[in-house]
Amino acid sequence: MDARALDRPARVSLSRRRDEPFDARRQPARGVAPMANAATTATIMHVDMDAFFVSVELTRRPELRGKPVIVGGDSRRGVVAAASYEARAYGVHSAMPSVQARRLCPHAVFLPGDHAMYSSVSKRVMEIFGRYTPLVEPLSLDEAFLDVTGARRLFGDAVAIADRIRHDVLVEEQLACSVGIAPNKFLAKMASEAAKPRAGRDGPIAGVGVKVIEPGGERSFLDPLPVGRLWGVGPKTLARLERLGVRTIADVAALPVPVLRSSVGDAASRHLHALAHGRDDRSVEIDQRPKSVGHEETYAFDHHTYATIDTELVRLADAVASRLRHSDLGGRTVTLKVRMNDFTTVSRSVTPCRRSEPGRSPARGQRVEAGPQSYPSADPRGTGVERHVTGRGARRRRRRDRPCPPALWRERHRPSRPHGCPRAAHQAQG
Repeated sequence: MDARALDRPARVSLSRRRDEPFDARRQPARGVAPMANAATTATIMHVDMDAFFVSVELTRRPELRGKPVIVGGDSRRGVVAAASYEARAYGVHSAMPSVQARRLCPHAVFLPGDHAMYSSVSKRVMEIFGRYTPLVEPLSLDEAFLDVTGARRLFGDAVAIADRIRHDVLVEEQLACSVGIAPNKFLAKMASEAAKPRAGRDGPIAGVGVKVIEPGGERSFLDPLPVGRLWGVGPKTLARLERLGVRTIADVAALPVPVLRSSVGDAASRHLHALAHGRDDRSVEIDQRPKSVGHEETYAFDHHTYATIDTELVRLADAVASRLRHSDLGGRTVTLKVRMNDFTTVSRSVTPCRRSEPGRSPARGQRVEAGPQSYPSADPRGTGVERHVTGRGARRRRRRDRPCPPALWRERHRPSRPHGCPRAAHQAQG
């Protein structure tokens, strides 16, 4: 053998010789892209349940089908958690005060929420997704990202997988869902929104159910959409972009990055410019740890004294601490939010010099530094406490010469927990 042949890498041919018998197992599945394309182009799905809370309620109250149904509190301070498409046709939407929803749709049927049931159904739906790919990233109870790139050889192309998922969910749970398919998560989310039904007073107007954005078709889909559809464009960013004459996503894509940077900043400009061109390099994450843990409530009546709010903060903070302990997490940044009766919202946050122990209550031995004078002249109708978290073993580096932030909390006695009362006993007391 020629010695030079030893230096050449071996080549393996997958083509069939003329005298070789046909083997169907070696042939690619119908509708599946060649492996070279599968390896370079991801196929991401975003599956979104249609009116999930209401639809779950209708499975046990089928006599309400076709009627405007609202899930949420019916009290003076109640909030809409979900609305059927019949109710949405009257302008009702989630997070709307129930009083306003009642005015818009007086004949709507209000149902109390059943979070335990929604969680149980959501778990079964996620298990259906898991039949087709292990790469499932739940975003909430009613939506998830799926990476089906590797599943195409088993189940066919992405549309076939989407059809099978929708069929299984409908047959097993009597629920409908919409699916967006695209090369990345951002586009898949946008596609699922385009696939969803529309509101109608006589019932939902059916959508396409499955919407596909093919590689290379990103701009044709995105360009005509309003700029507010981009992730990260809130009211303030939208106002800044409108001052530049930006109205559509195509306008953002056409702007030079330096011009965009001068309006919204460096990080936001790069983020929006990438999304406007359909670029999103995030992968589907199957094991996400929570970035924050929070608890907030809306009160039946306004609270008029700071002492009452202080007591409520201790209770809310202990609820946050309980969830942190359950997840074996420690806190980092503490955020306090107060909403007034005119819906004005005031929030304060601080990152202490030291990360707290896992599950340590933000209110343990501490109180809020800001007094009533920090709030507008209105009575608080709701408060909330949130803590951005880190894993128990995580480390956060800090420069030695970095000054500590101003104190948001200061030492105080906690009347809600007797001195020396064990944490478990305090938790058992409610």
